[in-house]
Amino acid sequence: MAKLVGTELSLSQARRLALAAQGFADGTPASPTRAHLKRVVGRTQLLQMDSVSVAVRAHYMPGYSRLGPYDQRILERAAWEPTARAPQLLVEYWAHEAALIPMADWPLFRWRMREYLHGRWWRQPDNPERAALRTEIAATLADTGPSTSGQIEDVLGHVSNHTKGAWWNRSEVKHVCEAMFAAGELSAVRRGGFTRYYDLAENIIPAELFELDVSEQDSVRRLVANSVRALGVGTEADIRDYYRLSVAQTRSALADLVDAGTVEQVAVAGWAQQAYRDPSITTPRAIGRSALLSPFDPVVFFRPRALRLFDFQYRIEIYVPEAKRVHGYYVFPYLLGDRLVARVDIKIDRAADTLWAKGVFAEPGVDHAAVAHSLAGDLANMAQWQGVSRVRVGRRGDLAPLLQQAVLQ
Repeated sequence: MAKLVGTELSLSQARRLALAAQGFADGTPASPTRAHLKRVVGRTQLLQMDSVSVAVRAHYMPGYSRLGPYDQRILERAAWEPTARAPQLLVEYWAHEAALIPMADWPLFRWRMREYLHGRWWRQPDNPERAALRTEIAATLADTGPSTSGQIEDVLGHVSNHTKGAWWNRSEVKHVCEAMFAAGELSAVRRGGFTRYYDLAENIIPAELFELDVSEQDSVRRLVANSVRALGVGTEADIRDYYRLSVAQTRSALADLVDAGTVEQVAVAGWAQQAYRDPSITTPRAIGRSALLSPFDPVVFFRPRALRLFDFQYRIEIYVPEAKRVHGYYVFPYLLGDRLVARVDIKIDRAADTLWAKGVFAEPGVDHAAVAHSLAGDLANMAQWQGVSRVRVGRRGDLAPLLQQAVLQ
């Protein structure tokens, strides 16, 4: 095993540094504003998006986890409804996965847009028919403005063969819109749920950013610096995963950043791999927060890091048959201090005015009573944030009986 370089951090120090980097040492404002959301995104660098709506869509949760109850319209206006007084703060692109990123970072993905010229998965040059359709779609959007793929189909007279739930049956228009989005020719806004309304990128991205062409080397160096800043401390694999970069890209950028003093090499107790930290981030003595985390929160979205940092073995069981699920369909890790102490399978039933904790499972070695008491308060706050008045606890999980009692108190 290669010798690790740098100051050694304890695992507890690494956890506290990681959580401080993600904004969990910042405190919670009484009335969160756009400025507070901007601060959160300055910490996380991105908000991963996901279509699952059984509780709360993924991109809304990091703000809640860090700020407490906030008006979701603040995020929607920042991402999709700019005004002269409040320009667009966030834009959607393929970062970690589909994500909202700071508008200023959009040019840093030009190299990826060139790589995705014909789409994320389809790397072959367009045939004449697809090239012509690409031109037609651009012309349609120039005339109509933001439109769904279905609306574009209607204008062009194409008939969709899309079957709900089967992405491989998407219409050719949808395929080409997605390819143009990946290539940076189109951007998108969201209206009424999770539907993408495509538009020409130059209509959404400010001209000074749309025309900016940053080299791949400079872009990747800045993205790697963003990753280290967001992680606080991480291995090369952790840093690479944040924006889904290649090994070669990440290692080259890290070497440059270490040489420049922007990133510092450290060793973390118990980690076999070399770690890197952002020396500008102070490690707090304690994390005095509790928070429910989305399954796609940056604290946990790279599962090997969650295991290494928190001893938290985590997987999404959405695609696991119900009878074979261990913890549940959509499970939120629960942060208490600097540890992940429990996991909660949450469903919000708006018709029944209820937040259901369908399954509640404690991590080994935690104080069940203390966790249940804290979690009851956080579930009540989440219910209020989501506009439902009741919290109910199911029977699954070793923490369920104590949580039922705590909820009723």
